[in-house]
Amino acid sequence: MSKKPYLITTAIAYASKLPHIGNMYDHVCADMIARVHRMQGYDVFFLTGTDEHGLKIEEEAEKLGLTPKQHVDNISSAIRGEIDGLNVSYDKFIRTTDEEHEKCLQKVFDRLYKQGDIYKSEYEGWYCVPCESFFTEVQLKDGRCPDCGAKVVKTKEEAYFFRLSKYQKQLEDFFENNAEFIQPKSRRNEMLNNFIKPGLQDFCITRTSFKWGVPVDFDAKHIIYVWIDALNNYITALGYDPENPSENYKKYWDNCVHVIGKDILRFHSIYWIAWLMALGAKLPKQIFAHPWLLFGEDKMSKSKGNVIYAGEMVKRFGADAVRYYMLSETPFAADGSISYETFIDRYNTDLANTVGNLVNRTVAMVNKYFGGTVPAPADKDATDSDLEAKCLEAAKKFSEHVDAYRLADAVEDVIALARRANKYIDETSPWVLAKDESQKARLGTVMYELIEAIRFIGVLASPIIPETGGKILSQINTPVRDFDSLSAFGGYSAGTKVGEAVPLFARIDGEKMLSELIAETEALKAKAAAEDAAETAKTEVAPAAPEIDIDEFFKADLRAGKVVDCEKLPKSNKLLRIKLDDGMGGRQVLSGIAKWYKPEDLIGRTVMFVANLKPAKLAGELSEGMICAADMPDGSAKVVFLDPETPAGAKIR
Repeated sequence: MSKKPYLITTAIAYASKLPHIGNMYDHVCADMIARVHRMQGYDVFFLTGTDEHGLKIEEEAEKLGLTPKQHVDNISSAIRGEIDGLNVSYDKFIRTTDEEHEKCLQKVFDRLYKQGDIYKSEYEGWYCVPCESFFTEVQLKDGRCPDCGAKVVKTKEEAYFFRLSKYQKQLEDFFENNAEFIQPKSRRNEMLNNFIKPGLQDFCITRTSFKWGVPVDFDAKHIIYVWIDALNNYITALGYDPENPSENYKKYWDNCVHVIGKDILRFHSIYWIAWLMALGAKLPKQIFAHPWLLFGEDKMSKSKGNVIYAGEMVKRFGADAVRYYMLSETPFAADGSISYETFIDRYNTDLANTVGNLVNRTVAMVNKYFGGTVPAPADKDATDSDLEAKCLEAAKKFSEHVDAYRLADAVEDVIALARRANKYIDETSPWVLAKDESQKARLGTVMYELIEAIRFIGVLASPIIPETGGKILSQINTPVRDFDSLSAFGGYSAGTKVGEAVPLFARIDGEKMLSELIAETEALKAKAAAEDAAETAKTEVAPAAPEIDIDEFFKADLRAGKVVDCEKLPKSNKLLRIKLDDGMGGRQVLSGIAKWYKPEDLIGRTVMFVANLKPAKLAGELSEGMICAADMPDGSAKVVFLDPETPAGAKIR
């Protein structure tokens, strides 16, 4: 009987810079699911890769003095190294600079244009370079990107648009009728109620203001928007063709699961699904929008010095330890957390003590008491029956948890079984039985029960910690490693000779390791601060305005003013109401600096202001002038303060 096909994909990593360990959760998570399905007999196709176009990459390459292609070649190779280092068993690694991807994308674009789902118009709005995303004025948060907080760029250019609004009703119906489509369900409700039902707008899918992207086949001055480019990798990797889909596409696409971070769900569940609807293609079976892996309680940020890279952790602790932590510490619907303290604690407690010690002492006892040959079990008692029941229960719950994407719970199923097996050793006291020859048969039963329990643990652990899972099964010398064998207790062949008892995980000296890691973290913070300072120092100064003559300059009446009172304007998040002693009876000035200054920062200070600016109403209040401030490279403002001895009203020339 042929195996049932199963396609699993990760979001492809953006190749501007090396991603941190939190960005690698996609890959480890999808890998665990893929390995479980292979062990269950599925024909798995596991897809990952790198997203290599866009303005951000073009700018990053320019900073480094490289062409965009040279830059993405370097970064894509480094990303693949990180993924490989985590022992991720992907079947294909796609790059969006691959020729077959670009040609397929152009065909898809052309098809949708010809059928009227894509049209040319003009885009005017705000663009976030780090997120490679467009936003309307209403979507901005304090004038910045609502997703990452970066400054946005006002953009106006000719563009092609996708008729997303055309699929409003179809998307609503699909979401209403497919409650399980997005996991966790709460995220499906968020997409439906917060984005789809309020009304969908057609969205811009090409750019003309930069060149690093896939050109539109029939209009080469346009390049295809990076998100549309990236999303199509899921079908181009399978050899999709609008007129003649490949055998791989026809085979795998019907049973597709996307594993992505919760922050990019809108693109995958709305834009991508509508795009597939327009193509008349079948829709993915499910999307698992997993939570983030944070550093403590913060998102990882180079500027905070709290970025951890998977490759560095693998070098220090090994791939299995890193995989184990990532999978066990990231819950189904809540953000996970990584800290060096908890990592070391989980390593020592779960891996070295619970799993490692169980396998090591059991194999050692079989070698010591039975010359390495596992005896057949004799009569069993209630203790044995309970252990057997726990093994069968763990296997059942493990499969159910993986099917529901509750991977941390599945990991706990394995560790809980190892704890139960350790407890069984304490309950049966093999070292006591070994002293009594009349208890030889009972001792043999205990050894068989333990070895079979360890086989269960080895099989279940293999998708989580594949190298260690293989070592466990090799130490007990069993070829029976499939999931079907866990449907009944007793799959291990009595009379088999076990291997040598070799420790699986060496305990870590936590105090020593922590001091080393803290020192490294401080060094990273210092390096990040130095790099930020260097970047700020080389930030380009805005070009000078057109020249004016001296008479025009003197039209601006610049004066010194003493701040006698200041308060935040109740109706605005940005404005401060400033009372100035201007040497001419006083005046009120409103200034949009509330984000960077508190009233107490200004009261009593001497500032420079424009005294002859025409009065204007801001947020319903009168402003009679303008405080002078400098624009900073990070987008903030620095007020120009004058010498406190400068008298109020003094003219500045």
